[in-house]
Amino acid sequence: MNWKNLLLAATLAPIISSAFAADAALKKIDGFKTPESVLVFKDGRMFVSEINGFGKDGDGQISEITKDGKVKVFATGLDDPKGMALIGKDIYVADKTRILKITSDGKWSVFTAAEEFPVIPLFLNDLASDDEGNLYVSETGDTEKGSGGAIYRINPQGKVTFTLNASDDPRVLGPNGIIVNDDGKSLLYVDFFSGVLYSVDLNTKALTEQAEGFGGGDGLVRTKSGVIYVSDWKNGKVFEVRHGKTTLIKSGFKASADIGLTPDEKSLLVPDMKAGELVWLPLKK
Repeated sequence: MNWKNLLLAATLAPIISSAFAADAALKKIDGFKTPESVLVFKDGRMFVSEINGFGKDGDGQISEITKDGKVKVFATGLDDPKGMALIGKDIYVADKTRILKITSDGKWSVFTAAEEFPVIPLFLNDLASDDEGNLYVSETGDTEKGSGGAIYRINPQGKVTFTLNASDDPRVLGPNGIIVNDDGKSLLYVDFFSGVLYSVDLNTKALTEQAEGFGGGDGLVRTKSGVIYVSDWKNGKVFEVRHGKTTLIKSGFKASADIGLTPDEKSLLVPDMKAGELVWLPLKK
């Protein structure tokens, strides 16, 4: 798979409109430049990472959607920003081969450089944080060969260690979306190449399959009640995993990327990367 050929960059200024699907009218925001991930604050603000030209350094950005629905550029000059995580008031971003820290004024600095990883990263993807201020980052690896995948842990001082890679278990191909469980002792991740959802014991590195069939597994979120949602980037789908049962809830996206939840958990936020849109997908309780 050639990401450079697959990704399209939108060039229009973001506008709020409605997208009409076969089953419902969906609210959306148009005009993002290759949106990859959405991060939602408790106060209702949202931040969208925009890759823009894939592989072109310096043209990536983070946009903010304010509580009143206005869109403005928050941070510029990034390379290929993808997953984001919040620690305190700071946003951390997986930016190609490095981790950036963005303060509340939109200014960023390199928190973890590529050279500080045990192996120089190829494709850092999603981010998650725990209650102790540690970051977990997925390395999807070589997107052509489906190899080199890993998950790293970065402590509050920026030190990087391996959490999991193929030497621990050959099923580790290309980790993408990740969630740290509330116990802080395990996490969930979906593999982009196998489309399998796994749980990982952070002490033993034991890998347990939870669900499968997610195609190009990308985004991963969980509600307070434990319902999991997974996006399939390759096939433009979003799935629900409830009580161990997997259900397709929406198809028809061009490239459903790293999803998020609204604070009231009534809607799933889906960045459609190739369409240049952020879509509100209503959820059934």
